[in-house]
Amino acid sequence: MSNRRRAGLLAAACSAGLMAGVFSAAHAETLADAIALAYQTNPTLQQQRASTRITDEGVVQAKTGFRPTVGGELDVTGSKTSPDTGADVKVSGSGATLSISQPLYTGGRASANLSAAEADVLAARESLRSVEQSVLVNVVQAYVDVRRDQERLRIARENVAVLQRQLDESNARFDVGEITRTDVAQSQARLAAAKAGQSSAQAQLEVSRAAYAAVVGQTPGELAPEPSLATLLPPSVDQAFEAAQTANPGVTSARYTEEAAAARVAVAKAGYRPTVSARASLGYAADKRSGVGSQFDDYDRTVSGAITASIPIFTGGLTTSQVRAATERENAARSATESAKRSAIQQVSNAWSNLLASRANLVSNEEQVRATRIAFEGVRQEQQVGLRTTLDVLNAQLELSNAELALVGARRDEYVASAVVLQAMGQLGVTKLAANTTAYDPKTSYNRVTHSVGWVPWEPVVQAIDKVGAPSVKAQSGSK
Repeated sequence: MSNRRRAGLLAAACSAGLMAGVFSAAHAETLADAIALAYQTNPTLQQQRASTRITDEGVVQAKTGFRPTVGGELDVTGSKTSPDTGADVKVSGSGATLSISQPLYTGGRASANLSAAEADVLAARESLRSVEQSVLVNVVQAYVDVRRDQERLRIARENVAVLQRQLDESNARFDVGEITRTDVAQSQARLAAAKAGQSSAQAQLEVSRAAYAAVVGQTPGELAPEPSLATLLPPSVDQAFEAAQTANPGVTSARYTEEAAAARVAVAKAGYRPTVSARASLGYAADKRSGVGSQFDDYDRTVSGAITASIPIFTGGLTTSQVRAATERENAARSATESAKRSAIQQVSNAWSNLLASRANLVSNEEQVRATRIAFEGVRQEQQVGLRTTLDVLNAQLELSNAELALVGARRDEYVASAVVLQAMGQLGVTKLAANTTAYDPKTSYNRVTHSVGWVPWEPVVQAIDKVGAPSVKAQSGSK
């Protein structure tokens, strides 16, 4: 390859890199972009969605209690007998049977199983919503952590630059005899400490970038400022408490779990009730003895049908024990619902308190930065006229740097606290943070599997019959 061609390729690569840098700067990654990517690719979310789809299959399986089952059997037999007469007798046969069995009445067991499965689906959806909110909070935290640490690194670099100039100035003044070696050593010590702080800030930024990549799915580039969450927050903590009582996924999931437990009590009680089923079969069979035609020449056809009613009389205490166990599971689920309500109230209370504290810290830190910047400029000017020492300037610079770092941290804490309040309320939805992102709808999978092959025209009739005299089941709340 000629030198001219190498030079051309190098220039093209440099131009492409420059254009990429300009494009990246012009199109910085936003919080909505990060949320959209994590919402589509985060493995924790994908796992929970799969678990929800597994729960959908429980409804399909419960509906089979109203549907017929069809089976077939095919057999071919043969035998050989050697009697005392010496002539072997060979007997062969073949047959086929097609049977169909249809439950007519299960004492309410099938209906209660379906109610429990439907409640399980609703509880699984709320668990999915809880995981979604947790992932969204993690994305928000990872995003603002990277931005915070980028600002910390910038402040650390500026601090090093300022202290380097201060050291240069101290050396110059020492050369003309205005200050002592002690002043120079103080400047050197502060500069060394600032460089160590810069290294720590760089390391912390890399840690935050790794955490961002783990939750979002890619390393962060240039991050745009995060949008305000103030418009999503309620004006008072009382409204936050009210929202949590109805929308917190932990509370709603516990309620649906309680409904499923109540339905399973009805399943157990159905064990006291009779069951009725119908069965029909069509069979063909033929036998052939040695030397007499073919076994396929003549088949005997058998058609049979039966309606069977089964009434439990004595189960050795099994049914009673199952009812007691199911009742205690319902009691436990009811207590879990109350616990979830209290936990939601505690989450809102803690999150709201942290939000108020972080807002107060933010205001104080903004005032601190303003005041320390004025003080630093004043001390520098006073040093130039001999009213302040080098140590005074170094201390003023340290206070300013610490105040700026505290302000960056306070901004991050206030934003994360706002997101946590929304999470505790159950209102941290993906469409609120990334409006252009299409939300995952678990109903799509539910409708697909529940409307799959298996339905029969008389299924609604069987369902209606099965509810006659069946144990009552608590009505489901919400829609599937």
